[in-house]
Amino acid sequence: MKKKRIVVIGGSAAGPKTAAKARRLDEHAEIILLQKDKDLSMASCGYPYYVGGVFDDRNELISTPTGVVRNPKFFLNAKGIDARTETEVVAIDPKEHTVTCKHLQSGDVDTINYDKLVVCTGARPIIPPIPGTDLDGITTLQSMKDADFLRKIRDEKNIRKAVVIGGGLIGIETCEALELAGIDITVVELAPQLLTFLDWEMAEIVENHVRAKGSNVITNNGVAAFLGEGGKLTGVKLANGTELECELAVVAIGVRPNVDLAKAAGLTIGETGGIAVNEYMQTSDPDIYAAGDCVESRNVITNKKVHAPMGDLANLQGRVAGENVIAGNTATFSGVLQTGICKVFDFSAGSTGLSEAAAKQLGYDTYETVVNASPDKPGFMGANLLISKMLADKKTGKVLGVQCVGPGDVSKQIATAAMALKGGFTVDDLINLDMPYAPPFSLAIDHFVATAHLMQNKLKGRLQGISPCAVHEKLENHEKPFILDVRGPDEFEQMRLGIGETLIPLGMLRKRLEDLPEDKETEIICYCKISLRGYEASLILQAHGWKNAKVMEGGVMAWPYNREK
Repeated sequence: MKKKRIVVIGGSAAGPKTAAKARRLDEHAEIILLQKDKDLSMASCGYPYYVGGVFDDRNELISTPTGVVRNPKFFLNAKGIDARTETEVVAIDPKEHTVTCKHLQSGDVDTINYDKLVVCTGARPIIPPIPGTDLDGITTLQSMKDADFLRKIRDEKNIRKAVVIGGGLIGIETCEALELAGIDITVVELAPQLLTFLDWEMAEIVENHVRAKGSNVITNNGVAAFLGEGGKLTGVKLANGTELECELAVVAIGVRPNVDLAKAAGLTIGETGGIAVNEYMQTSDPDIYAAGDCVESRNVITNKKVHAPMGDLANLQGRVAGENVIAGNTATFSGVLQTGICKVFDFSAGSTGLSEAAAKQLGYDTYETVVNASPDKPGFMGANLLISKMLADKKTGKVLGVQCVGPGDVSKQIATAAMALKGGFTVDDLINLDMPYAPPFSLAIDHFVATAHLMQNKLKGRLQGISPCAVHEKLENHEKPFILDVRGPDEFEQMRLGIGETLIPLGMLRKRLEDLPEDKETEIICYCKISLRGYEASLILQAHGWKNAKVMEGGVMAWPYNREK
């Protein structure tokens, strides 16, 4: 019986996963993995942490969990896969079922036949079309070569100032890595905020933390040119004319799918610029599959096509492709939620599903939002703050998205939310969720469940919530709501907003109702540190006849603007 030959192009994440899955399903298939770079199966999401000195052994980026380097010898001996590095595929001929490749060291050209082909060519970093991009000192963080370059800079400690262009996941992680190396960092972001997968008020909390760690942040400004002398970078010129002195610039403004081979082979390219694939990861050619950062995916909430270049998705898609090239189309990839998370110094920031900004852009008009600020565990177990924002559909109650930031266990919150979104859960499905509980891990009512409780109260009209942004807008518009801070005097002295608030501690509120506006129609906005006491205060006021008592969601801790103290 003729052996099936599987050829996989790309050796980073999706490619090796595809090849490994195919091998597990067919011991006798001939599997060839073609990789342009010198390294294989790189843990690219670990680059910033290698650069930052979290670990020092470069091989940890290309090793198995047991420490074996994943090189061609490993793939041949352990996997039975013919992995060829420094081998660039220059053409695909779907009619002849061949790929033409060139060995970069020898220059030898080879033509390889295939029965099934899997394209995992990844994505390329976007470089702005501006003067000076050829200067020494400008890099991305997209490859092992980039990571080696930045790690060398860290170790040599000769660079004083650097600019990170782009405030997304990679930009923020690079900012932290270089800051840990003692380099003076400025992050430049064209958008009005960092981390555009978050809503502005959530991103602003993260930005405040980045500034507190010593990094400068410039938003609403792009890069107009790189400046240099003698071929070396000396500065960056911004769109508003500002010039920033620097010896290093890291460009992290996003990536584009690498589809040159696919396009030249006549494969269909989707509306997002990625290779169009079906749920089997099959392209427009039935014998060619594709996976990873080079493909476009379906957003399971909106049903729209998106480009979602994430390492976990690349592995999942590769697993599906690897099964289908061996067993036929028996495995499916159902789509993405565009879940993401990053570490930001002592904070984490994560999101899954829709943000409010995305919901507005897509034309959703029946959503509700709620913000919850609370500890991730009891204070006696070393509690850390979490600030979450949940979106849900007002009509169906279905959860549409969750964001979470703070020094607490953000990953747990986003992982739980992603499962809820994947399952199509409603808010009512979540309010009695049986989560694992013990004081070292969570509060008795987990932060995620508490967020669902707040949303349920809001959907039922029991919580008259107002966001910090809406409160700030009222004050900017010279409206004069009665602002009620119900914390204790000691808390008020330690930290206060300075927005014209009146301090009446919750325990004194029933005794001091005469200090509130006589007009029971007056808008009263209550808050405390996290607005649990603010919620209780609003219920007391409503019970005593005030008809417009609201809660500023998230309280002082969710306030993204300057504070008086």
